[in-house]
Amino acid sequence: MGERNAIVLLSGGLDSATALAIARSQGFVCRTLAVSYGQRHAVELQAARTLSRQLGAVEHRQMHVDLADIGGSALTDSRIAVPESATAGIPVTYVPARNTLFLALALGWAEVTGSHDIFIGVNAVDYSGYPDCRPDFISAFETLAGLATRAGVEGGRLHIQAPLLRMSKAGIIRTGVELGVDYGQTVSCYQANDQLEACGRCDSCRLRREGFATAGLPDPTRYA
Repeated sequence: MGERNAIVLLSGGLDSATALAIARSQGFVCRTLAVSYGQRHAVELQAARTLSRQLGAVEHRQMHVDLADIGGSALTDSRIAVPESATAGIPVTYVPARNTLFLALALGWAEVTGSHDIFIGVNAVDYSGYPDCRPDFISAFETLAGLATRAGVEGGRLHIQAPLLRMSKAGIIRTGVELGVDYGQTVSCYQANDQLEACGRCDSCRLRREGFATAGLPDPTRYA
């Protein structure tokens, strides 16, 4: 059998790093893709490069999509404050169309590299309620991939792999630790500074901190 190639969307955060480690543990030859989309926590892109190298990817690329032109999110519009307490409904940190665009970019690179699998670290258990992290979205995009690509038309099948989809944050962390992920190198915070230090107050920091506490493991996050 030939190599099993995969594209892994790698933000530099805890979840995507774990997804990469899982893909590597399953024998995939991984290429990682980070996206600069105008996010206020662009320091995560630095973490993505480091993690890609540490976790054994054969290639890392950074692509650019300016979602700041769309706006509508605290992560792409500096005029909208990042909430530091729980909010009802879908939070303002939701970025419209982000995962749809990320997966589309990964899909194009997958066709060029002969990759039949795309890994994404979305989670529908301990998460912020984003609509593009749900199982129905992942299933629908996989259907789209089969219709929109030469590989799909010619009888191949493209798989959207979301191994963390139904895992708790604590379960994700335990899995990553077992697979050798250095979570001290990951950046989850929506307001992380240039020294990779987290604010400790935003929703992403809260979910991360609670995950380590529930897992019974020390939190290696550096807080400002």
